[in-house]
Amino acid sequence: MTPPRISFEFFPPKDVQSTFRLSDTVRDLSLLAPSFVSVTYGAGGTTRELTHDVVTTIHRTYGLPVAAHLTCVNASKSETMDIVDRYVDAGVTDIVALRGDPPKGQGHFTASKDGFANSVELVEALAKRGDVNIRVGAYPDPHPEAGHADADVEWLKRKIDAGATSAITQFFFESDTYFRFRDKCVAAGIEAPIIPGILPIDKWSGVRKFAIGCGTPIPTWLDEAYERAERDGRAELLSVSLATELCTELMEGGAEDLHFYTLNKPGLTRDIAHALGVSPRVVLQNVA
Repeated sequence: MTPPRISFEFFPPKDVQSTFRLSDTVRDLSLLAPSFVSVTYGAGGTTRELTHDVVTTIHRTYGLPVAAHLTCVNASKSETMDIVDRYVDAGVTDIVALRGDPPKGQGHFTASKDGFANSVELVEALAKRGDVNIRVGAYPDPHPEAGHADADVEWLKRKIDAGATSAITQFFFESDTYFRFRDKCVAAGIEAPIIPGILPIDKWSGVRKFAIGCGTPIPTWLDEAYERAERDGRAELLSVSLATELCTELMEGGAEDLHFYTLNKPGLTRDIAHALGVSPRVVLQNVA
C-alpha cells in the first residue's frame, strides 16, 4: 500500500516550556515531509498574535507550507482581512477558515460588531481576494449545534460552494464514521477532498473528556480496551496500534491524506507515521 500524504496540526505555546516543546515537535515531525502543517487559534481568538508568530516562524525556519487558522471571533471584517494581509505578506497563503468557539464563559457564538456571522461569510470574503487557498472544518459526527442529521453535510457544501478547496474533519474513533460522512457528502454533490482528522490518544482520560465536549461518540470497546491497557502498562502501545489500524482502514477505503492532531507531542504521531510507511527524510549537514 502506498504511504499516505500526511499533515500536522500544532497549537501556539502558552509559556516558555511549551515553546521549547513545540519547537522540538515541529523539528522532529518536519523530517516526515508533511504536505502542510496548520496552527490553531485559541478559544475566543485568544492567541491571535501568537498564532501569527508561530505560523510565520515555522514557514521561515522550516520552509513548510503552513495553513493558518482564522476565525470569526472577536474581530471585525476589516481586522480579520488585515490578519490575512499580514500572512500573505509573509508568504503564507493557506488559511483554515472557521467560525471559531465562543470566548470562555459565553455559552454561544455571537458575531462581533461588523464581524463575520459565520464561516460561510468568512470563506466568501477570502475567496473574493483570490490570493489564498481556503480549507475548512468538517464534522463526521454531528456538531453540537447541528439542527438535524444532515446539517453538517449541508453546511460543508455551503462552504465548498463559497470557495473552499478542501475540508479537514474533526477526529473520530471508527473508520465507518468517516465513510458514512464522506458518502453523504458525495451524494450531496461535494467533490472537494475531505481529509480525515486523526487524534493519537496520548492519555485516554483527557481524550475522553475532550470527545464528550465535542459531541464525539465514544465506543464502549474503547473504554474497556484502555482500562485493560492502563492496568497492564500498555496504553501507549495500544494507542499506536489503534491509530495505525484506523489509518490503514481509511487508506484502504480511498483516503490518500491524513491530518494528525499532534497536541504538540511528536512521539505517537511519529510512530504511527512510521507504521504507515512514512519514512523520515535524510538531512545532510555541511561539514567544515
